[in-house]
Amino acid sequence: MALLDILTVPNPVLKQVSKPVERVDDDLRRLMDDMLETMYAAPGIGLAAIQVGVPKQVIVMDLARQDEPPQPRYFVNPEILWASEDTAPYEEGCLSVPEVYDEVDRPARVKLRYLDYHGKEVTEDAEGLFAVCIQHEMDHLKGVLFIDHLSRLKRDRAVARVRKLARTG
Repeated sequence: MALLDILTVPNPVLKQVSKPVERVDDDLRRLMDDMLETMYAAPGIGLAAIQVGVPKQVIVMDLARQDEPPQPRYFVNPEILWASEDTAPYEEGCLSVPEVYDEVDRPARVKLRYLDYHGKEVTEDAEGLFAVCIQHEMDHLKGVLFIDHLSRLKRDRAVARVRKLARTG
């Protein structure tokens, strides 16, 4: 496995729309393993392939708490089949927008379908942190960052902060 570079705003690659994956094979599993290792090292709880410069519809996630064993999850070609009308606010952050956190309203519950690590189709319901995280990561697949849900002023401040962090190292 290898650590990959995580792209940060304002890198234009992050605005690309990711392409569906044709099949889950060993190369894709290797990418997912590398993404997971990169996410753990960052540290984060979710990572979309586009965040490491790969425009494929692939997400890795692990919502286990620090005192729990790892629970890695893999989502290939995820799609939301249904979203609740009721929303829930959640303070989000992003590995591509380091050290910036803000509240985003998203549907409180969703039903999704995706292929797992082995290419098996899975349909499941998500709520709570899982619902927030999967919607956040799926936004990446459409070229949308969580700061795109904020006001223009907050978004501009977030990008300026990340640029400053990059300069000061």
